[in-house]
Amino acid sequence: MPQPALLPRAEPADVGVSAVALGALLDRLDEKGIECHSVMVVRRGHVVAEGWWAPYSADRPHLLYSLTKSFTAMAVGLAVADGLLSVDDLVVDVLPDGIPDDIPAQARRLTVHHLLTMTAGHDTDTLGPAWELEPGDLVRGFLRMPFAAPEGTMHTYDNATTFVLARMVERVTGCSLPEYLDERLFAPMGIGPAEWDRVSSGAAFGFHGLHLTTEAVAAFGELLRCGGRWGDAQLLPEEWVELATSSHIDSRHYADGADGADYLAGYGYQIWRSRHGFHGNGAFGQHCIVVPSDELVVAVTSAQHEVRQAQDVLDAVWDCLLPGLDHPDAAREDALLAERLRGMALPVVAGEPGPTRTVAAVVAAVDDEVTAVAEGTAVVVEGCDGAWRVDFKGLFALDVGHGRWRESAPLGRPVCATGAWQGDVFVADLRVIRSPHHVRLRIDARTGVATATWVTVPLTSPLLELHLRAPLMTRPDVA
Repeated sequence: MPQPALLPRAEPADVGVSAVALGALLDRLDEKGIECHSVMVVRRGHVVAEGWWAPYSADRPHLLYSLTKSFTAMAVGLAVADGLLSVDDLVVDVLPDGIPDDIPAQARRLTVHHLLTMTAGHDTDTLGPAWELEPGDLVRGFLRMPFAAPEGTMHTYDNATTFVLARMVERVTGCSLPEYLDERLFAPMGIGPAEWDRVSSGAAFGFHGLHLTTEAVAAFGELLRCGGRWGDAQLLPEEWVELATSSHIDSRHYADGADGADYLAGYGYQIWRSRHGFHGNGAFGQHCIVVPSDELVVAVTSAQHEVRQAQDVLDAVWDCLLPGLDHPDAAREDALLAERLRGMALPVVAGEPGPTRTVAAVVAAVDDEVTAVAEGTAVVVEGCDGAWRVDFKGLFALDVGHGRWRESAPLGRPVCATGAWQGDVFVADLRVIRSPHHVRLRIDARTGVATATWVTVPLTSPLLELHLRAPLMTRPDVA
């Protein structure tokens, strides 16, 4: 059953938004080669434009990667409001269990504020090295890491800080991070229980792994725009939202590898300041952009292939959409935009529906590409009525459509697939539809060789099988 709408709808002109400007935004995203999966624009609390590139759709949650961090920061704020935590609390006081005696003195001075602002004093992301130090306890590993600068003086994007924050929230609240956010934030907003990827222990990553619909992301942005107020309820303390969305540390020297001005405007509590307002974002182009001065929220999910494309999305909003605010167009332009948004789709694989014979092959590795299925795996493709069944023997089987997308859920999470024969080679795109990622499958009927490589490589495990399970569970030193 479709989830009820979280936000009311309005025509662009009704809230002073130019439909032509919205169209220009879509044009710019296309010109920049960004593989968008969805876009939603909200003005004055009303959705004025929304669209999904098929097979992505309104009801499907999408992996948010590091946009998850902004939600974890709000969980911290709720714990602070409940009197369970303070931004001045020390990590070693909240999580004292098994802390080694020989950790650096600076580690004993780290506070919630230092973690929220990523100013612990490291000069690189400690996630991988901390796990190598302590494979069984990432918090211990984080506290054992050496420091390059005094705490509170330098921002370094560090996933481990958010992992530690998640554990602190769980310690003081007595419940898991997903349970806490479901009860205190998502349920009151009308968002169903959220899905989270997890570390092998079963705990939520905290720094990534949240799956939400595009509208839920937009609603979160609207909640922040309104100072934590949702309808008649104050779900987040207004003071906390102000703290979280304000700059606490200069980020001009470092912007997580991003190339652009909107990562150099300062960092708040797991939220970036922008040239206009603020934004949260995640790998491969998951965006929640909030411009309070213009009563504007923009949510985007995508599969960006280059780091610079994150800035391209923000530039598109500033250059194309902002000039169109308070300059509405005629109703005809609104109708044309709505028609365009309804018809958006990613391309299907070109080629023929035949031959329909059964073909068997063995998966081989490809130089300089990441294989999604283990080398040596047997795979069989069998045609039937313009579609195919692809069976990775001993792992899973899925359906592939011709000229359309076919959905399967062989291990729990859905995958949408389209394919065709191109001469003697069967080619298919396998989209892990709740994520930015997809696999290109090629089966050569002449040689009996198959390849299955990631087009957008996940930051977690490369094994496709794991991404089809719910929840995905993997090591903590990823993403």
